[in-house]
Amino acid sequence: MQHIHSYRPAGEITDPPVDTVTLPHDLRHLRRKLLHLSNGDMVMLDLKEAVLFHHGDRLVLDSGDTVEVQAAPEKLLEVKARDTLHLIELAWHLGNRHLSAQIEEGRILILRDHVIRAMLEGLGATVAEVEEPFQPARGAYHSHGGHSHGGHSHDHGHGHGHEHGHHHD
Repeated sequence: MQHIHSYRPAGEITDPPVDTVTLPHDLRHLRRKLLHLSNGDMVMLDLKEAVLFHHGDRLVLDSGDTVEVQAAPEKLLEVKARDTLHLIELAWHLGNRHLSAQIEEGRILILRDHVIRAMLEGLGATVAEVEEPFQPARGAYHSHGGHSHGGHSHDHGHGHGHEHGHHHD
Protein backbone atom coordinates (compact mmCIF):
# COMPACT_ATOMS: atom_id res chain seq x y z
CA MET A 1 0.00 0.00 0.00
CA GLN A 2 1.30 3.41 -0.95
CA HIS A 3 1.48 6.30 1.49
CA ILE A 4 0.91 10.03 1.14
CA HIS A 5 2.98 12.44 3.22
CA SER A 6 2.60 15.65 1.21
CA TYR A 7 0.25 17.52 -1.09
CA ARG A 8 0.16 20.39 -3.56
CA PRO A 9 -2.58 22.98 -4.18
CA ALA A 10 -4.90 22.79 -7.17
CA GLY A 11 -3.26 24.00 -10.36
CA GLU A 12 0.34 23.65 -9.17
CA ILE A 13 0.85 20.26 -10.87
CA THR A 14 -0.15 19.99 -14.53
CA ASP A 15 0.66 16.30 -15.14
CA PRO A 16 -2.44 14.11 -15.06
CA PRO A 17 -3.11 12.32 -11.75
CA VAL A 18 -2.86 8.51 -11.57
CA ASP A 19 -6.23 8.41 -9.81
CA THR A 20 -8.81 10.41 -7.85
CA VAL A 21 -10.44 10.36 -4.44
CA THR A 22 -13.91 11.89 -4.18
CA LEU A 23 -15.06 13.29 -0.83
CA PRO A 24 -17.86 15.55 0.45
CA HIS A 25 -16.83 18.85 2.08
CA ASP A 26 -17.07 17.56 5.66
CA LEU A 27 -14.66 14.66 4.92
CA ARG A 28 -11.99 16.80 3.21
CA HIS A 29 -10.44 17.99 6.51
CA LEU A 30 -7.82 15.28 6.93
CA ARG A 31 -4.57 14.37 8.64
CA ARG A 32 -4.41 10.57 8.80
CA LYS A 33 -6.87 8.36 6.96
CA LEU A 34 -7.13 5.32 4.72
CA LEU A 35 -8.45 6.65 1.41
CA HIS A 36 -10.33 4.60 -1.19
CA LEU A 37 -9.41 5.69 -4.70
CA SER A 38 -11.78 5.59 -7.66
CA ASN A 39 -9.98 2.55 -9.12
CA GLY A 40 -10.59 0.55 -5.92
CA ASP A 41 -7.02 0.86 -4.56
CA MET A 42 -6.39 2.17 -1.07
CA VAL A 43 -3.67 4.58 0.07
CA MET A 44 -2.73 5.78 3.53
CA LEU A 45 -2.76 9.54 4.00
CA ASP A 46 -0.41 10.45 6.85
CA LEU A 47 0.30 14.17 7.17
CA LYS A 48 1.99 16.03 10.05
CA GLU A 49 -1.00 18.35 10.45
CA ALA A 50 -4.64 18.38 9.41
CA VAL A 51 -5.40 19.97 6.03
CA LEU A 52 -8.67 21.23 4.58
CA PHE A 53 -8.53 20.00 0.98
CA HIS A 54 -10.17 21.71 -1.98
CA HIS A 55 -11.37 20.27 -5.25
CA GLY A 56 -8.31 19.83 -7.48
CA ASP A 57 -5.68 19.60 -4.75
CA ARG A 58 -3.12 16.86 -5.32
CA LEU A 59 -1.99 14.21 -2.86
CA VAL A 60 1.61 13.11 -3.56
CA LEU A 61 2.23 9.36 -3.32
CA ASP A 62 5.59 7.94 -2.17
CA SER A 63 6.20 7.03 -5.83
CA GLY A 64 5.91 10.72 -6.82
CA ASP A 65 2.64 10.13 -8.66
CA THR A 66 -0.35 12.20 -7.59
CA VAL A 67 -3.98 11.57 -6.70
CA GLU A 68 -6.46 14.38 -7.29
CA VAL A 69 -8.99 15.31 -4.60
CA GLN A 70 -12.45 15.77 -6.07
CA ALA A 71 -15.40 17.38 -4.32
CA ALA A 72 -18.37 14.99 -4.23
CA PRO A 73 -21.76 16.27 -5.35
CA GLU A 74 -23.90 17.12 -2.31
CA LYS A 75 -27.55 17.95 -1.69
CA LEU A 76 -27.63 21.73 -1.41
CA LEU A 77 -29.91 24.71 -1.45
CA GLU A 78 -29.17 27.35 -4.08
CA VAL A 79 -30.13 30.77 -2.74
CA LYS A 80 -30.71 33.66 -5.15
CA ALA A 81 -31.57 37.24 -4.29
CA ARG A 82 -33.40 40.14 -5.93
CA ASP A 83 -30.19 42.17 -6.19
CA THR A 84 -26.69 42.50 -4.75
CA LEU A 85 -27.76 44.22 -1.53
CA HIS A 86 -30.36 41.52 -0.90
CA LEU A 87 -27.69 38.82 -1.47
CA ILE A 88 -25.48 40.52 1.13
CA GLU A 89 -28.37 40.63 3.60
CA LEU A 90 -29.07 36.91 3.04
CA ALA A 91 -25.38 36.11 3.52
CA TRP A 92 -25.44 38.06 6.79
CA HIS A 93 -28.40 36.02 8.08
CA LEU A 94 -26.64 32.75 7.16
CA GLY A 95 -23.36 33.89 8.73
CA ASN A 96 -25.16 34.96 11.89
CA ARG A 97 -26.23 31.31 12.21
CA HIS A 98 -22.67 30.05 11.60
CA LEU A 99 -23.74 28.06 8.55
CA SER A 100 -21.19 26.84 6.03
CA ALA A 101 -21.85 28.65 2.76
CA GLN A 102 -20.35 28.80 -0.70
CA ILE A 103 -20.75 32.42 -1.73
CA GLU A 104 -20.68 33.28 -5.41
CA GLU A 105 -21.47 36.44 -7.35
CA GLY A 106 -25.08 35.55 -8.09
CA ARG A 107 -25.92 32.92 -5.49
CA ILE A 108 -25.15 31.25 -2.19
CA LEU A 109 -25.02 27.47 -1.71
CA ILE A 110 -25.75 25.86 1.67
CA LEU A 111 -26.52 22.35 2.86
CA ARG A 112 -30.20 21.50 2.69
CA ASP A 113 -32.13 22.48 5.80
CA HIS A 114 -35.91 22.98 5.71
CA VAL A 115 -35.92 25.47 8.60
CA ILE A 116 -33.26 27.66 6.98
CA ARG A 117 -35.03 27.35 3.63
CA ALA A 118 -38.25 28.69 5.19
CA MET A 119 -36.33 31.57 6.79
CA LEU A 120 -34.66 32.48 3.48
CA GLU A 121 -37.94 32.33 1.56
CA GLY A 122 -39.51 34.51 4.28
CA LEU A 123 -36.74 37.02 3.59
CA GLY A 124 -37.67 37.06 -0.10
CA ALA A 125 -34.98 34.71 -1.45
CA THR A 126 -35.55 32.29 -4.31
CA VAL A 127 -34.43 28.88 -3.06
CA ALA A 128 -33.96 25.74 -5.17
CA GLU A 129 -32.63 22.26 -4.43
CA VAL A 130 -29.47 21.40 -6.37
CA GLU A 131 -26.88 18.64 -6.23
CA GLU A 132 -23.30 19.69 -6.96
CA PRO A 133 -19.84 19.86 -5.35
CA PHE A 134 -19.78 22.08 -2.25
CA GLN A 135 -16.80 24.28 -1.42
CA PRO A 136 -17.86 26.49 1.51
CA ALA A 137 -15.90 29.61 2.37
CA ARG A 138 -13.50 29.14 5.25
CA GLY A 139 -13.92 31.07 8.45
CA ALA A 140 -12.02 34.28 9.09
CA TYR A 141 -10.19 32.74 12.03
CA HIS A 142 -8.37 30.14 9.94
CA SER A 143 -4.77 30.93 9.06
CA HIS A 144 -4.60 31.77 5.31
CA GLY A 145 -8.07 30.38 4.95
CA GLY A 146 -6.98 27.23 6.78
CA HIS A 147 -5.01 26.12 3.77
CA SER A 148 -1.45 27.48 3.85
CA HIS A 149 0.74 25.68 1.34
CA GLY A 150 4.11 27.32 1.90
CA GLY A 151 5.24 25.32 4.91
CA HIS A 152 2.16 23.14 4.88
CA SER A 153 1.11 24.56 8.22
CA HIS A 154 -2.51 24.91 9.12
CA ASP A 155 -3.83 26.84 12.08
CA HIS A 156 -7.25 25.49 12.89
CA GLY A 157 -7.41 26.94 16.39
CA HIS A 158 -10.08 29.58 16.55
CA GLY A 159 -8.81 31.64 19.47
CA HIS A 160 -12.22 33.26 19.88
CA GLY A 161 -15.40 32.63 21.73
CA HIS A 162 -18.85 32.58 20.31
CA GLU A 163 -20.26 35.30 22.52
CA HIS A 164 -21.87 37.84 20.24
CA GLY A 165 -23.32 40.34 22.65
CA HIS A 166 -26.74 40.19 21.01
CA HIS A 167 -28.84 43.12 22.14
CA HIS A 168 -32.62 42.88 22.20
CA ASP A 169 -34.78 45.87 23.12
